[in-house]
Amino acid sequence: MDILNAIGNTAMVRLRKVVPPNCADIFVKLEGGNPTGSMKDRMAYGAISRAEEEGRLKPGDTVVEYSGGSTGASLALVCAAKGYRLKIVSSDAFSQDKLDHMAALGAELTIIRSEDGFTTKKLILEMIETARRLSQEPHTYWFNQLSNPDGIAGYYSLGEEIWNQTKGEVDAFVHGVGTTQSLRGVATVLKRYKPSVKIVAVEPAESSVLLGGKAGPHKIEGVGIGYTPPLWDPALVDDILPVSTDDAEAMARRLAREEAIFAGISSGANVVAAIQAAERLGPGAKVVTLMVDSGLKYVNTEVYRNR
Repeated sequence: MDILNAIGNTAMVRLRKVVPPNCADIFVKLEGGNPTGSMKDRMAYGAISRAEEEGRLKPGDTVVEYSGGSTGASLALVCAAKGYRLKIVSSDAFSQDKLDHMAALGAELTIIRSEDGFTTKKLILEMIETARRLSQEPHTYWFNQLSNPDGIAGYYSLGEEIWNQTKGEVDAFVHGVGTTQSLRGVATVLKRYKPSVKIVAVEPAESSVLLGGKAGPHKIEGVGIGYTPPLWDPALVDDILPVSTDDAEAMARRLAREEAIFAGISSGANVVAAIQAAERLGPGAKVVTLMVDSGLKYVNTEVYRNR
């Protein structure tokens, strides 16, 4: 038994105070219970293991990746446990807590400056290009999360847990889109068990590209890259809901104060969208969403600082 065996099997709870009357019940998976405080531990462990099995990642290699922080911390966890050197390209657009977490686990950081702390398409593309250049060094494995299908299978366990914990009584799954790996992994499992389950994607209202809108700057970390992710599969998705940064931040604070659930900004966005889905479905139905990561990753951001 080592630290990697502690990934998964997170708790699920029902929201009781932020959910308005006369709508479906909303259940949240507390993914902050994973070792780095993020659901991304599942993906990092699964994808790195598959790369090893297929010989794309060999002993002594260096792993390279671009990340807003959660994937980077999860890769740092896995690489530290398995003995790989890790180089991460990130940005000051993401919380200092995340940057410090990656470094604490041994990641070597390259920081790309943002435009006033906003996530933009330009920033994401610059991070990717920087990682691509670093990956050209000998004995290097580029994780390349946005185009890496290995990560999808890493979330199958999450779908299985949701199915089992709800005893198959799940009517909708609501979740934000970054790489879209987690949405696809969970949706694949749930749709296999229950084809009628509704899969609802969430994206920043300021950059609602999946609905055909223009890319724009926002501050919902981990989602909304400003263009359609390469792994996006619209056939799995029944609806797309936009949520603003302000509404996501406000809900994250409400979750902490009213539900005693300390989670990140994208988790707030998930709940805002889940409430919309629950209102449409009505009483008696069950909606599941994710508390993607711990609020400890955001204590020094404007979401929680000095409030």
